[in-house]
Amino acid sequence: MQQKMRVEKQVMSKARWLYVILGLVIMMALGTVYSWSVFRLPVEVLYDVGTAQSGLPYMTALLFYSLFMFLTGRFFKDWSPRKTILTGTLLVSVGWILSAFAPNIQTLTIAYGVISGAGVGIAYGAPLTVVTRWFPEKKGIVIGLVLLGFGLSPLLTAPIARALVEQYGVTQTFLILGVVFGVLLPVLAMPFKYPEADCVGEEKVLGAESKENDMDSAEMVRSANFKGLYFNFIIGTMIGLMMIGLTSNIGIELIGMAQKDVVLFISIFAVFNGVGRPVFGWLTDRLSAKKAMLFSYAQIILAASLMLLAKNGSIVLFFIAFSIFWFNVGGWLAIAPTATNNMYGPKHYSENYGVVFTAYGIGAVLGVGSSGLLLDTFQNFDYIFYLVIVSCLIGYLLTLLFFKAKLGNKTNLATVSSLFDSASRNNGDRSAPLDELRETNSKAEAGIGTVNDRFPIET
Repeated sequence: MQQKMRVEKQVMSKARWLYVILGLVIMMALGTVYSWSVFRLPVEVLYDVGTAQSGLPYMTALLFYSLFMFLTGRFFKDWSPRKTILTGTLLVSVGWILSAFAPNIQTLTIAYGVISGAGVGIAYGAPLTVVTRWFPEKKGIVIGLVLLGFGLSPLLTAPIARALVEQYGVTQTFLILGVVFGVLLPVLAMPFKYPEADCVGEEKVLGAESKENDMDSAEMVRSANFKGLYFNFIIGTMIGLMMIGLTSNIGIELIGMAQKDVVLFISIFAVFNGVGRPVFGWLTDRLSAKKAMLFSYAQIILAASLMLLAKNGSIVLFFIAFSIFWFNVGGWLAIAPTATNNMYGPKHYSENYGVVFTAYGIGAVLGVGSSGLLLDTFQNFDYIFYLVIVSCLIGYLLTLLFFKAKLGNKTNLATVSSLFDSASRNNGDRSAPLDELRETNSKAEAGIGTVNDRFPIET
């Protein structure tokens, strides 16, 4: 009997990789939102609008994407992952189909930005929640692998969308993609489910460690580490989305490249964007969120410094710098979910990451808004790179400030644990103080309070 159960668990352990593969494909479809640049010029011609207005659907999609990530985690947390993905992908499909019949840019903004963006936000978190529960021992790497699809999406979807636009026009392309999403994504969503308790309950089966804090959102937002995670995620996404949006402009106007060459480079940069997700997910798991963040900031400062040296014809510097920028965009979108799961546990992960992900929307607005203001004011790309460097330095200080408390708490906890172990050998009763200590330890590791508040130590 035990042999049969062991075989079944081994089969289940291998079958769980299906969720990673399906999640990657779903993310690749949802990541089509990053291919908006393919539609931008045709939309400007179709509706006779300028650059600012043609960017409204994209910006609105990013905002509603982050907003509904939050709402999904807060209000839809009791839904099954299958139902969540089905609801989100249905909205994505409806948004794209309605975009095909939009008579003006305002209606397109509602269809593509509000409806489709909301759908992406609803569906986005469910595959991540599922794989973190199926892979408790390697959360960072599987989160990164699933998010690889979102990062690599422009590499596949942008050429397809461009070919469809050239063949059928922009409105028919919206319709075709909407129908394809409406048929394909619900089929991919059907297998998704959470594991049964006995599938991941034993550390010997999947190698999981039962060290989760399992804090809800109210506890999470009170922790010092949450402030560090949230503000750093704002800075990381602000820089990343700003540089993604300016890649074509900088390549053409500053470096002097032809548009077709810049498009080719963007396809290569998308690979770096995708690869950055599993790499930084692994680093966050293997090292810590703090070290992964500091490593990212160091790379971004290097990239911005290289661009300050760039001039017309500096294609090599452009390629190196923007490979680093795009690599770290993907990195931050793996650091944030992995750190959320590691620090606050999987039980409330969907709700907690929904809160954390609102920083993405703030970063999108700050990045696009500040870069546009600087370029309109100074007409010089150097000020963009100065902003990037200053932002990284601020993020570096925030990381050292807010993540410092965790180390101190762990030291205190080790001291207190040693005292209780010593005391238990003398009086034989260790359950009561240690139970209270374990509860305090869970909160202290996330920066909520200090252990000395409850177990004072005289020095």
